[in-house]
Amino acid sequence: MQLFFRYNRIVREQWYRWCEEVPPEELLRERTGGVGSILRTLFHVVDVEWSWIRVLQGKPDFEESFEDYASLEKVRELDRLFRPDVEDFVSRWEDSMETRVLYNDTPDGKVEKHAWGEVMRHVIAHEIHHMGQLSVWSRELGRAPVSANAIRKGLIEPAEPPRS
Repeated sequence: MQLFFRYNRIVREQWYRWCEEVPPEELLRERTGGVGSILRTLFHVVDVEWSWIRVLQGKPDFEESFEDYASLEKVRELDRLFRPDVEDFVSRWEDSMETRVLYNDTPDGKVEKHAWGEVMRHVIAHEIHHMGQLSVWSRELGRAPVSANAIRKGLIEPAEPPRS
């Protein structure tokens, strides 16, 4: 679990650096797909990750308003604010948490039952999905996207073979 949260964190930071080279009006321009714009998509990823973690912790969830964070620096600031809670929760993940039950109220008044492990993997996949959308938009801007490759991100240090 921790490995892919770390992967997502690295890729997200690389996207933030990518965004530094893009004019703010391009970051805010409405695009086809996703949640509308590059910056709104990054905001959405940060907000959804934190929201699900809070729900799993039994804490109240509330949705931030993008209008309050409509700049790269403000989205990064929100990410920095939420990061300690997310990293603390992820770092304490244990196998016994995989099948814990989350009862989640849906907008239509129903209650869904999910395993915590399923929710955590949803959060991981959700971010990867949106990073793919950013990649498409980066190509539309004529820029190379951030690599989604898990190799060369230093996620797992290879063991040295035993010396004979």
